[in-house]
Amino acid sequence: MGGTNTTSLRRVGHGYRGRMEPPPADRTGSHTDNRSDIRDFLISRRAKLAPERVGLPAGRRRRVPGLRREEVAALSGVSTEWYTRLEKGHISGVSEDVLEAVARALLLDEDERVYLLELARAARPARRRSQRRKDVRIPSPVQWMVDSMTMAPAFVRTGRLDLVASNALCRALYSPMFDSETTRDRGCANFPRYFFLDPGSPDFFVDWEEGARATVAVLRAEAGREPHDRALRELVGELSTLSPDFRTMWASHDVRIHHEGAKRLNHPEVGRVEMTFRSLDLPLPQRAVHDLIIYAAEPGTPSEDRLRLLASWAAPQGQLDSAAGLS
Repeated sequence: MGGTNTTSLRRVGHGYRGRMEPPPADRTGSHTDNRSDIRDFLISRRAKLAPERVGLPAGRRRRVPGLRREEVAALSGVSTEWYTRLEKGHISGVSEDVLEAVARALLLDEDERVYLLELARAARPARRRSQRRKDVRIPSPVQWMVDSMTMAPAFVRTGRLDLVASNALCRALYSPMFDSETTRDRGCANFPRYFFLDPGSPDFFVDWEEGARATVAVLRAEAGREPHDRALRELVGELSTLSPDFRTMWASHDVRIHHEGAKRLNHPEVGRVEMTFRSLDLPLPQRAVHDLIIYAAEPGTPSEDRLRLLASWAAPQGQLDSAAGLS
């Protein structure tokens, strides 16, 4: 992650004020209709696409940025009337071949293409039922596996970005989040709540704005997969009510499915720690698909030394004695 300027978006200083009722999930007032998500996503992608990128002249009479509906329709091989209806959110029953053509016309990246297909699947009548997905208990072997990673911070997160399993080094590394009021109030650490509702998060995350945008993009992708998940809608409503930054980033309709890369943290005890991280799918019962996230510092760097220091503080005494050859 680079040195993104975060000064314009760090407006989290009001602190966490507890739970508030979310606003309506979309402009229709329905929690089970994802037409507004489809409409806003397609409009936002069309507005971002300059005509020159698809071989069209810019023209002088464009009153709004991006492509016109009729241009996207022509590039997709469909009528303007048909595409206009699609952009209004009427996506149920549209074939994947046609959606793939629209994705190519809009130059969607892989994550955006998958998101569009997920929106279409979620709009099918068989899935139009609001439900609160049960939180799946993490199997003991998964927790044992995470605990065994003594020199690598590791955790399991849900699609709503709750941390439902973690090892000792992860809890030491993310101690500001685990100690946050946003965690104590809910009993579970949650990345979006910590990013947007804890006033200390911009100091903890070196690249706060980039991380915040990625967090919102991952949450937006989950909303495409599970638009009828009440708990997810409530989380989005809560953050939209309490955080202007979240509202702005959510409205951009950026999506990210696989979140991995670099992480830089200002730890209050050991200083700056720079790491890479990777995400692995972890299928679980009851349709749940969680992510296993593993961090690592480059060998021989000060960040590795600082992780080792955190690990020595976090390790149970029995592990320390064993490492020293005392048991």
